[in-house]
Amino acid sequence: MTNETLKSDNKREAKGKRAEFQKVKPASEGKTTVIHVARTAKVVKGGKRFGFRALIVVGNGEGKVGVAIGKANQVQLAIGKAETHARKNMITFPVVGDTIPHEIIGRFGAASVWMKPAAPGTGVIAGAGVRLVLEAAGIKDVLARSLGSNNPCNLVYATMEALKLLKSKESVNAIRGKAEKAAEAKAEEKPAEAAAN
Repeated sequence: MTNETLKSDNKREAKGKRAEFQKVKPASEGKTTVIHVARTAKVVKGGKRFGFRALIVVGNGEGKVGVAIGKANQVQLAIGKAETHARKNMITFPVVGDTIPHEIIGRFGAASVWMKPAAPGTGVIAGAGVRLVLEAAGIKDVLARSLGSNNPCNLVYATMEALKLLKSKESVNAIRGKAEKAAEAKAEEKPAEAAAN
C-alpha cells in the first residue's frame, strides 16, 4: 500500500504575529462604524501599489469606545484589522446623564477638539468624525467644535484624547481630599450631637 499525501497536508501552520492576528476573533460587544476609508498608493519600481486605509470606531453606547486605523490591500481586510485593534484599545470615561461631566479640549497632532456639556434634548452638535465617536460612546447631548486641522484621523484621535481627560466629580473630590475631610467632619458632628442629647 502506498501512502499518498495531499498538498493540503504538507502546508505548515502560519507562525508569528499574522497567525495570532487571524486567530483572535473580535468580541461581540459594541457596534462598529466606519468613519473614513481612503485609497493609498505606494510608488514602486514597476508602477504603483494601491491599498486601503480604514478608520473605525467601536462603542457600546455606555461610556466605552475605541478607535483604530487598519491598512490592507482590500477594504474588508482593512476594516477587519481596524475593528480588532479598536476592540483591544477601548477606553471608558465618566458620563453624566447623556452628556459629558465638564468642558474639555483634546489635542492630537494639529487637530484640537473643544467639547462642552449640553442641556437634555440638545443633541450631538459636532462634525462628522467627532459625531460618530460621541454617538458610539453613548453621548446624546454635547456641543463640540474643531479648532485646528480637519484631517479626519487626527480629529477622531483628538476626540479620544479629550474623552481620556474627562474626570468624574467623585474622582476629583478624592484627589483633592474633600471626601476624607467630609467624612472627618461628619465623625466630629456625631459625638457633639450625642453629648447634646
